[in-house]
Amino acid sequence: MNDKIQASFIDIYDKIEGWVTALIENLPNIIVAIIVMVVSYYAARFVNKWVVKLASKRIPQDSISNLIGRISATAVVLLGLFLALGAMDLSKTLNTLLAGAGISGLVIGLALQGTLSNLLSGVVLSFRKKIEIGNWIETNGYSGEVIDINLNSLVLKEFDNNLVVIPNKTIIENPFKNYSLTTRMRIVVSCGVGYESDLELVKKLTKEAIGELYKDDDDSEIEFYYTEFGDSSINFICRFWVDAQNAKNKLDAKSVAIRAIKTQFNANDINIPFPIRTLEFNNKLNINSPQK
Repeated sequence: MNDKIQASFIDIYDKIEGWVTALIENLPNIIVAIIVMVVSYYAARFVNKWVVKLASKRIPQDSISNLIGRISATAVVLLGLFLALGAMDLSKTLNTLLAGAGISGLVIGLALQGTLSNLLSGVVLSFRKKIEIGNWIETNGYSGEVIDINLNSLVLKEFDNNLVVIPNKTIIENPFKNYSLTTRMRIVVSCGVGYESDLELVKKLTKEAIGELYKDDDDSEIEFYYTEFGDSSINFICRFWVDAQNAKNKLDAKSVAIRAIKTQFNANDINIPFPIRTLEFNNKLNINSPQK
């Protein structure tokens, strides 16, 4: 029994000694491989910046320039990996990896369908001219400025400075609104006036208030329409065009228009009524005076 235990310890010692010897013998190769990987990492960062800078001079879309830069950096890292494996005398392992790439690629492709779908969608988004970095878009319930389009997701910066990361596949499969594609935007202001108001005067004052703020060079008309008899007011909408390219410009224009309309109405005694509710009691109320 003791002989078997002693033989087992001898085998373990021999294996550990063999591993240490192999490590010492391959230590220079390991150091070279580590140096190659570190150099390839920093080289990839340099190549990424250089390629993006070079591509941006020829390609107007920043998303395409960034995509080309990322692909170039990935190629440099892969080249460094192959060189590191070769420095460690793992050429047989490298050949085995390449030989099994077909089968493993199929398995990985089935397991990562969502990731690959986002990857392909990122390539498609990068080449789309109707969505670029710096545009203000609205999609999937979020609205903000596009600050990055990478191979996996699109990043929006909202009004409150929060970042929203949306998978590329979601952007491709759902509609989006791009405020930056046009330089003009239609603003709609809703309001209501009292039933005693002169409706022609209300229309005139509203159009004058808007006309003083936004003078249209293309002779587009300021549209005014009464829409309904409300519970306590006659409601209307006023539509006009402004120079705007994002949702903030739209809110600013609407806010200024509301203040201008309110000022005009106050100056001409036009009432914007509060909601009024009339309560009708069909039964007579008996009010008994308290007895003294």
